[in-house]
Amino acid sequence: MDAATKKAYVTAILVQVILTGMSVISKAAFDAGMSTFIFVFYRQASGSILMLPLALFLQRKNAWSMPFAWLLKVFLCALVGNTLSLSLYNVSLKFTSATVAAAASNSMPVVTFCLALLLRMEVVKLSSASGVAKLTGVALCLAGVFAIAFYSGPALSPVNHHRAFSAHAPGSGRANASLNSKTTWVEGTFLMILANMAWSLSIVWQAALLKELPNRMLVATALCVFSAAQSFVVAVAAVRDFSRWRLRPDVSLLAVVYAGFVVTGVTYYLQAWCVEMKGPVFFAVWTPLCFVLTMFCSSFFLGEIVHLGSVLGGILLVGGLYSVLWGKNKESSSKAASRSQVNMTDFAQDEEERENPNSYEAASASTGEQV
Repeated sequence: MDAATKKAYVTAILVQVILTGMSVISKAAFDAGMSTFIFVFYRQASGSILMLPLALFLQRKNAWSMPFAWLLKVFLCALVGNTLSLSLYNVSLKFTSATVAAAASNSMPVVTFCLALLLRMEVVKLSSASGVAKLTGVALCLAGVFAIAFYSGPALSPVNHHRAFSAHAPGSGRANASLNSKTTWVEGTFLMILANMAWSLSIVWQAALLKELPNRMLVATALCVFSAAQSFVVAVAAVRDFSRWRLRPDVSLLAVVYAGFVVTGVTYYLQAWCVEMKGPVFFAVWTPLCFVLTMFCSSFFLGEIVHLGSVLGGILLVGGLYSVLWGKNKESSSKAASRSQVNMTDFAQDEEERENPNSYEAASASTGEQV
């Protein structure tokens, strides 16, 4: 294993560890009484503070040449993929658990595939093994979602009965008790899937935006800045009590700094580097690691009780993820083999023509007579 491959492995694992920390710390902040809408605004604002100066410094020539029509598309993409997706994700995280959030993240590649299929960007051939694998992955994903939503099963004892992050918001005990109801749990699970759908739609949309203006830094910065402005409007409309906007030196401030600077500033860069080095499939296969780490950390740090239904649902989602990725990888390998075979055939024909030009002229003449 060379040094670059080792770095790619370490980077992929590090990204999953960082995302695990985001789920656990964000959940702790919401349990402490922080508004999910205010959290989204602070996260996007801190990310904008980090990314905007870098983009203006490194891309100052290209920044002023962005067409208005393209900026409008980016604004709408930010509304769906950042503002709406993050708001739904955080509300569902408050309603369910960090384990469910990590498990549902495994459905993103499957949801993206379904959207690409509806937009005719993907094709499924039932006669091929790759097509069957893709559809099997979709079925497993759906089964996992329904298992998490409707089947609780026996509770698994938490690793640590003492919470590292204690919720001390007024009325937090009653709120948490009401959030444990079955109806709220089901609603939170499907809100998580809607958040994944919005994020997946934005990924497909971003691919089209990058074709119009192939500048990843400007696209990422514009999405973050537009989302910060949008989430501010949403937060002002949702939370009129401005005393709740104050950040105190507790888990809420830690969650904002961590999500805004570490996740937005560090993880996005590491993810882009890893995908560029080893491809998107290599990075995606590490996604289940976040589910396993989150299940352990949420039990240890938050004292969450993990139910068997969440574990089984997560396993089904992971199975669906790997099935779709296997189908995609199989399809890519088949296409590469077909292109290689065509190139070899063309090369053989060119060699034959160079060695025996008279036969080629005779064949051309014969073809002309038939016409």
